[in-house]
Amino acid sequence: MKSLRNKVQLIGRLGSDPELKTTSNGKTMARINLATNESYRNSAGEKVEETQWHNLIAWNKTGEVMCQYLKKGSEVAVEGKLNTRTYNDKEGNKKYVTEIVVNDFLFLGKK
Repeated sequence: MKSLRNKVQLIGRLGSDPELKTTSNGKTMARINLATNESYRNSAGEKVEETQWHNLIAWNKTGEVMCQYLKKGSEVAVEGKLNTRTYNDKEGNKKYVTEIVVNDFLFLGKK
């Protein structure tokens, strides 16, 4: 059961082209926005569609490959773990950011 701890699997579409950056220590990091959609019927029987946006981070070769082949609108399945970090903004307020660190991914849809 150890492999089930902090595991996230999502299928969605990219909301923008991935951004590849290089850190000061030479590692590459891709930032990706992923949209997942869910639809259901409410109590009145009306169809409701909801979109959730997820911030993804992919390091090194995984991020480089994602940036090379994925574009805005691409459908992809990702597997990773949740990571929450904090920082202080310019006014000194503490901000929380939750991201999914991608371990593996699969291209979906058309080539």
